[in-house]
Amino acid sequence: MCTEIIEEMNRIIDSHYHNPDLNERLKQFVLAKAQERPVWAEITSSCHRMLGGRSPWIERVAAVTEMMLLALDIADDLQDRDNLSKSWMTCPQEISINALLSFIFAVFGELGELKGIEGADNLPALDGICRYVNCAINGQHRDLTRSIASEQDYIAAVLEKSGSLLKLACYMGCSFLEQSDPKLMADMDEMAGWIGVAAQLDNDLKDVLRYDVKNDLLEKKMTLPILFLLEHSEEEFPVLKQYYDGEIDCGTFLAHKQQCIQYIVDSGCIEYCLAVQTLFVNRIEQMWGEMETLSPWKDVFREATFASFRRSADSYIAVV
Repeated sequence: MCTEIIEEMNRIIDSHYHNPDLNERLKQFVLAKAQERPVWAEITSSCHRMLGGRSPWIERVAAVTEMMLLALDIADDLQDRDNLSKSWMTCPQEISINALLSFIFAVFGELGELKGIEGADNLPALDGICRYVNCAINGQHRDLTRSIASEQDYIAAVLEKSGSLLKLACYMGCSFLEQSDPKLMADMDEMAGWIGVAAQLDNDLKDVLRYDVKNDLLEKKMTLPILFLLEHSEEEFPVLKQYYDGEIDCGTFLAHKQQCIQYIVDSGCIEYCLAVQTLFVNRIEQMWGEMETLSPWKDVFREATFASFRRSADSYIAVV
């Protein structure tokens, strides 16, 4: 996250929250997130510019995007009870909940202020933002309730959850272009959804190979790699199915750590998920190649979104 975006987010915080402790804590959360090098603001600004946008308000809008996604990130960590080292996970939960509410309503307040400026009346609409966030919440609920039972369920849930967040970041940049082509806007929206799916597959492959507190297997999540592993585990590694069925506890499952890792590597799970991801990446690159976009922003957008997706199975196994 660039310095200008951090400064914009801090300015928004200052304009809405005067309580010294709350103000300082919100800025701490912004700084903590900035150290992870998030790309949401970059996606919004590069999307706007590569499609010919020249709005003087784009950096403020990009900061709003980053702030909204930070709020959703905090909510996700609180719900999943992972990423325990994050600053919003080390403070009392009620403080973190108040912080995420602060970020959300600061977003609404900032957009309201921008709408009141002459010449800025075509900025992103609240109903558009809510449409994407509501869709992401629907996908999150599927994940939280463990209602994913097939590859089709997984793709649908990820398209709702992760895909909607990519769509939101692009919408924040596309919605107030001086001139816009409806077909191009629809193509951007579709492509952003597929980028979200490909990105989530990338994360899920990494997470299934991590044997720490964030491992998806330990949390009994239903990601695409785990669905594949469960389908074949009864014969090849029954301990996994026993753990998911509640027949053994976490400690017993952890005692089979090395065997589980070896099962993941040998099962073909990584290769299968990479093949599925490749289908989405091929579609993304096809759509990308057909779009008329401006340099250098097209390269910035590509690097921030899908440039790194073509990887080999060995690159994932190397993290073990």
